Amino acid sequence: MFQRRRSAVALRHVAFEDLGLLAPIMEREGWNVSFCEAPVDDLNHASIRDADLLIVLGGPIGVYETESYPFIVREIELLERRIALGLPTLGICLGAQLMAKALGARVHAGHVKEIGWGSVTLSEAGLASSLKPLADGTPVLHWHGDTFDLPDSAVRLASNENYDIQAFAFGSNALALQFHLEADPRQLEEWYVGHAVELAGAGISIRELRAKTAEASKILARQADRVFADWLGQLGQGDTAAKTAQAR
Repeated sequence: MFQRRRSAVALRHVAFEDLGLLAPIMEREGWNVSFCEAPVDDLNHASIRDADLLIVLGGPIGVYETESYPFIVREIELLERRIALGLPTLGICLGAQLMAKALGARVHAGHVKEIGWGSVTLSEAGLASSLKPLADGTPVLHWHGDTFDLPDSAVRLASNENYDIQAFAFGSNALALQFHLEADPRQLEEWYVGHAVELAGAGISIRELRAKTAEASKILARQADRVFADWLGQLGQGDTAAKTAQAR
């Protein structure tokens, strides 16, 4: 029996922060993915607004910089609507911060900039979630200076020694990851160039970061596959939610 491939839109802020390891997983799991460029595209277009899944990717700006980047307001409005309707939504790094803001939480500069590989500690809820494979200490890529409070009614899934909230879930269809589980080690050379000023300002050795990336690459793809495939497989409300959204 033919099964319709579901539609996913990846909301991108800079070209090199894309789906990475998540791209082949989504192809295999039956998703048609298109990209939207957040700064310039119409975020109210039905293909974005009512997509079966919206993935909001990372970027080097702050959620609170709306005066400099007015499109952030439209992103937050888009996320407010999708989350209220239960439409499947995944936020990564900046995307997670935008989801937190859309849910009414405070987003602000953190006390320490995290750039590099490190594990996260899962909460009890995290151990029962799709993130369970990360409980073995799998290294994930951290690349952020901002953080956020846990939104009301959201469930904390992960933390680390620097930040209490590294991942949260809201309902069954919304997942926010402060870290970059999707980052493909083979593509991070583009990140080193694109974020050269930030890396220099933070005193990060690209040589050391590259060496740690090589070490993490030995298991990262397998773990990312386990996490994302499980989460995508649980998204059973996409079609119903989209129809509800389109009817409004």
